[in-house]
Amino acid sequence: MPKRALIEKRPWLVASLLAGVSYWLAAKGHVPGLWLILWKGAGVALLAAYAWAHHPSRNAHLIALVMALGALGDMVLEVNFTGGAIAFLLGHLAAVSLYVKFRRTQSSGSQKVAAVTTLIAVPLISYQLTGRPEVALYALSLGGMAAAAWLSSFPRYRVGIGAMMFVASDLLIFAGMGSLADNAIPGLLIWPLYYFGQFLICTGVITSLRAQGEFAKR
Repeated sequence: MPKRALIEKRPWLVASLLAGVSYWLAAKGHVPGLWLILWKGAGVALLAAYAWAHHPSRNAHLIALVMALGALGDMVLEVNFTGGAIAFLLGHLAAVSLYVKFRRTQSSGSQKVAAVTTLIAVPLISYQLTGRPEVALYALSLGGMAAAAWLSSFPRYRVGIGAMMFVASDLLIFAGMGSLADNAIPGLLIWPLYYFGQFLICTGVITSLRAQGEFAKR
């Protein structure tokens, strides 16, 4: 059967891309606060809908939960930083549980070193940037998520890179709380790094699960 257009095969993904990219532009405009918060959450929430609605497996639903918690965190951050961080922390823990389940049977020494370095360096850098122990605690879950993604059997050039993009986005947030507070770079890069990181993670996991026969191809 000939391949259908992306918008026909993956309407949730198309809608997510539209929401994610347009939010980055809308955030610089004059959209009323509540609508902008909902707009912010829509991009990753639609990734959750894509993973949940079309892929009937427990593991697909687990990555959908990760995306849903990310979308919740996106919105809550706008009104309560700590509440948003908790939502993301829970999402990282859910992601770790999935990645550990699909741990790569063989990893090179350099790959293991990269994972351990990520686990240790992310909370240390986060603390250095902010001086806040609670940020370092959150960053430990972030580093653990990225390290587990890197050592999982999911494709590194999608899930692994997506996780590292997420890390880079959060480190820019922390830098914006301190040394880069008056710099425009974090504001330009945080959202695209985060959103496209989540996009790569979600689609990478689903593609891998499909290749393993967890659900019928769609």
